[in-house]
Amino acid sequence: MLFLEADIVVKTVMVGLLLASVWTWTIIVSFGMNIAQIARKSDKFEQAFSKAENIDRFFDQHGKSSLPSAKVLAAGVKEWRRSTARGPVDREGTRQRLASAMNATIAQEVDRIADRLNFLATVGSVAPFVGLFGTVWGIMRSFSAIAAEQNSSLAVVAPGIAEALFATAIGLFAAIPAVIAYNRFSHRLNKLEARMGRFAEGFHATLSRELELGD
Repeated sequence: MLFLEADIVVKTVMVGLLLASVWTWTIIVSFGMNIAQIARKSDKFEQAFSKAENIDRFFDQHGKSSLPSAKVLAAGVKEWRRSTARGPVDREGTRQRLASAMNATIAQEVDRIADRLNFLATVGSVAPFVGLFGTVWGIMRSFSAIAAEQNSSLAVVAPGIAEALFATAIGLFAAIPAVIAYNRFSHRLNKLEARMGRFAEGFHATLSRELELGD
């Protein structure tokens, strides 16, 4: 009822905030499911890798996986093969290139996974101000009604005040879940990045030992 009686400007604000809220919850659900799935599959992948006796064979079997850890492995193996294809091997240069290749892949995967989180941050920071704009507009309408009617009774000012407060409520309804989800997902993304970093360091250490054995 408040929506139907609201001014067109306030209606526009409300619709925009409701659409932002719907898209926010879509991102929250899909991102939460995606990152949980990545964590589960990464557990299995890294456990299988730790038990693998031949890295090349393991890579040939699992190297095309879309998992972030698999892409880090692929970057390391490809750089290893390029760097050791011809002799003599520059051991220190190879180590640096391996680290650079895997670190670049980690950064790329984090950016890819976190792509839609920027929308949550935007909604969390902007939605309260958009709601506040609707609030200010509704209050302005109330003062205009007072001036036009020359009457400050509740019946005159109530509609504008009510729609103003409703716009504020919708702004907070959109912003609060977005802020909570953004902070929570940022934490989980940081954990995933640290996990990939540990995997890369372990793989780098394995390849470094291979270089030493080749002396």
